[in-house]
Amino acid sequence: MTRSRPQPKPGILDIAAYVPGKSSAKGSKVHKLSSNESPIGASLKAIEAYKAAAGTLELYPDGSATLLRKAIAGRFGLKADNIVCGAGSDELLQLIAHAYLSPGDEAIYSQYGFLVYPIAIQSNGATAVIAPEKEFLADVDAILARVTERTKIVFLANPNNPTGCYLPFSEVKRLHAGLPAHVMLVLDAAYAEYVRRNDYEAGIEIVSTSDNVVMTRTYSKIFGLAALRLGWAYCPAHVADVLNRVRGPFNVSAPAIAAGIAAIEDHEFIERAVSHNETWLPWLTKELFALDLKVTPSVGNFVLVHFPANEKHHAHVADAFLQENGFVVRRMDAYGLPNALRVTVGAEEANRGLVTCMRDFLS
Repeated sequence: MTRSRPQPKPGILDIAAYVPGKSSAKGSKVHKLSSNESPIGASLKAIEAYKAAAGTLELYPDGSATLLRKAIAGRFGLKADNIVCGAGSDELLQLIAHAYLSPGDEAIYSQYGFLVYPIAIQSNGATAVIAPEKEFLADVDAILARVTERTKIVFLANPNNPTGCYLPFSEVKRLHAGLPAHVMLVLDAAYAEYVRRNDYEAGIEIVSTSDNVVMTRTYSKIFGLAALRLGWAYCPAHVADVLNRVRGPFNVSAPAIAAGIAAIEDHEFIERAVSHNETWLPWLTKELFALDLKVTPSVGNFVLVHFPANEKHHAHVADAFLQENGFVVRRMDAYGLPNALRVTVGAEEANRGLVTCMRDFLS
């Protein structure tokens, strides 16, 4: 049969494209609370390092991001050779799927898991298997019940986006113990720096003692470097070897490398970002609860807000009202939560203004 134009491989057009949070709204001043970005900006040291890198833009970056990997390794006490850097943790998730999934394989993720997972799975011809959650929390037993001979990867966001919930380390270990040795457990710990719970562990310990666990991290959240697209993965040596074979030779830019080194060494900035979130996350949660809105308890830098079932106060109506007043939040339709909005913890002015706007909407 003659075709009139090039055709993508089977399954690509079945993928629901990822839609980022909106960036604009009406009003003289817009508060963007849709993408979980840093409300305090980036480290000044990282910004200066970025500017300094502008003097050599004609040169290719270090293809191995050697100094960045060493800085990360030094910060967390890791082996630099087991770290792979990428253009955001999104690229690393895609690389893992590209390297380990083939048509006929399966990969599992939880019901409200990050929407990049099914995109990565389906774009490599594999089948995405969804494990139901319990009260917006990943269910280890449900995940294990869906493991078959065709399962190659389990993706787990911990803490999870968009719910803000997390699994304690005991449950992560139970999940890992229940997986066959050939199944890779990918722990997506993009929001790890925000978590201050004694029973949480981002994944470093379990990666260090296993052959089939990978942890991914990002610079886009607490470090405030979302514009640079920078992330890293901590892997067993054999996985790092595979990812280095399939990634682009210069997949991380020189300015991103420079800023990433400065950011991870700026401990004062990191603590300020944590402190801001520890102040305003509970404040925002409490104030929204006081408006008779249901808020899923979160350990990230955002909250998932559920709206009343009546038509007047539906999340879609609330979203439109907020946009009219200069507040951009994230609709949750793509996650199967049409009556919920995800709200990023912002600067003080944005947080207080949002609550006032919500109060006006509900009155």
